[in-house]
Amino acid sequence: MKFDEIDVPLQVRTTNPFPDMVDVEQRFTRDHVADVEGAVRAEMQKLAGASLAGKRIAVAAGSRGIAAIDRVVRTTIEQLKAFGADPFIVPAMASHGGATAEGQIGVLADLGITEKAMGAPIRASMEVVEIGKLEDGMPIFFDKIASQSDGVVLCCRVKPHTDFRGEWESGLYKMLAIGLGKHRGAVEIHSHGFTHFHHLIPQVGRVTLQKMPILFAVAVVENAYHQVLKIEGVPAAGFEERDKALQVIAKQHFARILVPRIDVLVVDELGKDVSGSGMDPNVTGRCGSPGVDFGVAPIHRIVVRDLTEATHGNACGLGLADLTTRRCAEKIDFVKTYTNLITATVLEPAKLPIVMRDDREAITVAIITCNNVTTETIRVVRIKNTTELTRIQVSAAVLADIAGRDDLKVLGAPAPMRFGADNRLI
Repeated sequence: MKFDEIDVPLQVRTTNPFPDMVDVEQRFTRDHVADVEGAVRAEMQKLAGASLAGKRIAVAAGSRGIAAIDRVVRTTIEQLKAFGADPFIVPAMASHGGATAEGQIGVLADLGITEKAMGAPIRASMEVVEIGKLEDGMPIFFDKIASQSDGVVLCCRVKPHTDFRGEWESGLYKMLAIGLGKHRGAVEIHSHGFTHFHHLIPQVGRVTLQKMPILFAVAVVENAYHQVLKIEGVPAAGFEERDKALQVIAKQHFARILVPRIDVLVVDELGKDVSGSGMDPNVTGRCGSPGVDFGVAPIHRIVVRDLTEATHGNACGLGLADLTTRRCAEKIDFVKTYTNLITATVLEPAKLPIVMRDDREAITVAIITCNNVTTETIRVVRIKNTTELTRIQVSAAVLADIAGRDDLKVLGAPAPMRFGADNRLI
């Protein structure tokens, strides 16, 4: 597809459709864990000891950009060695990395998790074993290498999911069911659709706990600044209760756009390292699963300017935007994107939005296709991505909506949007 041949004549009502913008600081709770390594060691001391001496322990590490995940995994491995265990790392990431062992090792490396840095080997394979069935006959799969270990330890984050709502979302049970189920297990569960995840995830998790040598989890909850808010060691017997309780805490501290009404949202970058959905629906309100209410006011137009480098072309979620740029579209790795979303049985996020030549054109179209607004009244918000939301930009019309609020601080005076010589937004 030759995106450079797209030349759409734009009929603009004014010579300058762009509103003046101003920097705004969003203020969230800043509580965080100052000593990550110390917290991991303290939690692990409560969970294990001499009983692990001489045992081969699989440490399951996932694929998201979890705060300090390399430090959490490394300290977990160091403490396991202190207990006399022989730890190794297994990727717990379903179909990510192109659903190949090599690709998943590469994803871990992007997170700073390498054999050299961790002081432990990485044993990656897409092979699984069937460990049981649910009552409806659905088979349950588990990483073959991890299944042959003397024990499995999870290093993962507990957070709101991007495609469904339930008591157990992204967390301990999900890593057991999907992460360690690898591509085969993920396909089985996703074939039922996200509308069943709220009961399938805990059901598969419970069976896995019964059948596999799961020892404990080192669970991370983040604050709105992508810092470690809480680290908790959870024994296998406590997964049911603590996975649910930590989910509640995670939702209380999740970063959101605090502006009440948005006509146009400009997102500088999208990627799997930002969110499993590329753009987190908990921020945008849009997801590939119809009927899920994320409690976000509707946004009329979303523009995605680019992909992150760390997403390696996986443009999952781009289809939930209305417009993008040629620069972004030309970076798409369709194999990675399609593999991810076909596995998830959700196709909408893989579709292409309208592709314009550059930032100026994409933002122009977003603005002129909003009805009953002017340059002075349109509410535009610009964010880097759906994870980094401390500092955002808003148009002048938004200032009236946020006046007098303690959680939003205006950092200057409104100024015109600036574009470079290549029409890229500065």
